[in-house]
Amino acid sequence: MKKPRVLLADDHKIVIEGLKNLLRDEFEIVGSVEDGRALVKQASTLHPEVIVADISMPQLNGIEAARQIKKIDNNIRIVFLTMHPDATYAANAFEAGASGFVLKHSASSELIKAIHDAIKGRTYVSPLVAGDLIRSYQEGDSPGKKMFKKLSPRQREILQLLAEGKSAKEIASKLNISTRTVEFHKYKMMEQLNFKTSTELLQYAIKHGLITV
Repeated sequence: MKKPRVLLADDHKIVIEGLKNLLRDEFEIVGSVEDGRALVKQASTLHPEVIVADISMPQLNGIEAARQIKKIDNNIRIVFLTMHPDATYAANAFEAGASGFVLKHSASSELIKAIHDAIKGRTYVSPLVAGDLIRSYQEGDSPGKKMFKKLSPRQREILQLLAEGKSAKEIASKLNISTRTVEFHKYKMMEQLNFKTSTELLQYAIKHGLITV
């Protein structure tokens, strides 16, 4: 019987190796990457059945990568494996098209089930997060999430890179746009979200789980 094809994404090599050891008996590991931008590229090339990805990754966080991947191939299932036990991250992950949300310290007991559920079209959430996630949906979108939805995918990419400490010049080079365009997007975000400084913008985004660092 052919094994389901899985792509791994985490910026810690020791985690990748641990995942390979955990999953290789039941799944074919088709590759591994260490940042979100590489994940999008590999997903579009390899078209795995399932991606197991961290949320906190450099260049492009896992949630933004998921949004891009689902536009490329909506059949790819994405299971997030994260250290964040916060319902805000889970809600953002599922809004981006995730099929699973597993806490890293529960990986050995939950991840394989989460992957199989994803393949079957089901959703899996770590029990430690499930209750808070249900409550967050009952309460509806938070003001922070509503505000963040105003931002374009390009703006969210720039916000992620700003949070990593990249300069406007470095961001421009990475995204193949001009420095002036980066600055325009930054000030446009501050205007849209009603902040006077870029520091306020970054603190708000991190506090509400809108970007990861």
